[in-house]
Amino acid sequence: MSTQGKLIICPTPLGNLGDMTARAKAALETCDVVCCEDTRVTGKLLAALGIQQRLERLDEASIAQKAPAVLDRIAAGETVCYCSDAGMPGVSDPGQRLIDQAYERDLPVEVLPGGTAAATAYVASGFTSPAFYFGAFFPRKAGERAALLESLRGLDAALIFYESPQRVASALEAIAAAYPLRQVAVCRELTKLHEEVVRGRSDEVARRFAQREQEGAIKGEIVLVVDAPSDEETALQASDMLQVAREEAQALLQAGELSKKEIVAHMRDAYGLARNDAYEIVHGA
Repeated sequence: MSTQGKLIICPTPLGNLGDMTARAKAALETCDVVCCEDTRVTGKLLAALGIQQRLERLDEASIAQKAPAVLDRIAAGETVCYCSDAGMPGVSDPGQRLIDQAYERDLPVEVLPGGTAAATAYVASGFTSPAFYFGAFFPRKAGERAALLESLRGLDAALIFYESPQRVASALEAIAAAYPLRQVAVCRELTKLHEEVVRGRSDEVARRFAQREQEGAIKGEIVLVVDAPSDEETALQASDMLQVAREEAQALLQAGELSKKEIVAHMRDAYGLARNDAYEIVHGA
């Protein structure tokens, strides 16, 4: 039994055993227990590494009920490693709740560095945006997809989502409909034998995967990366916004309820226009 307990967040390989870090292996060898999403998956990993360790399942369905007892044991002196099925625990998996509750109880948390599918895909995409937004799993419903993409339209960053192989074709169709000018990268089976990165304009990539879906099942873990808005897209959005502003200014002038000065102020507030631009729109309407 360890003299001082702590929670160790232990990353595991995305698919290539050679990516297991020495620190993570040492932590798994010396901890008191390994909590994990799936004891079968983590058990195979430990067997491949030659590690014999006690395993406890702590997944999405059980973490709310079991976490308090696990944290009680850490408080009493146990060192607990937590592993997700692959990659960095806490990134779109139940581990984040365990970490949050450990901090709430002022228990030591050690996060070991390791690979994550989101970061690996971001780099593999080759897109040059210095910022990215990670949205976890892409929504399943069409309306939710459309609403999310619309809300992210103006974000000057690459967009990263996890997606299942069963839904990737429809997800790409939604992205192409929302962002027809964007570049997209589909990163499949990262670090594994059949690793693949498919890049291209959103509509082209959507057509390729629609064809694949028709020809047979698409397999493997998938990360979608959508590039940040291009200069062309930004210019078109600005042009569209100005056209909408002109139409509203014309309607307000015809209604006759506001003075031109008031309409100019409204245009500035509603569309973020400079005073001279708003003045030109109103007085040129």
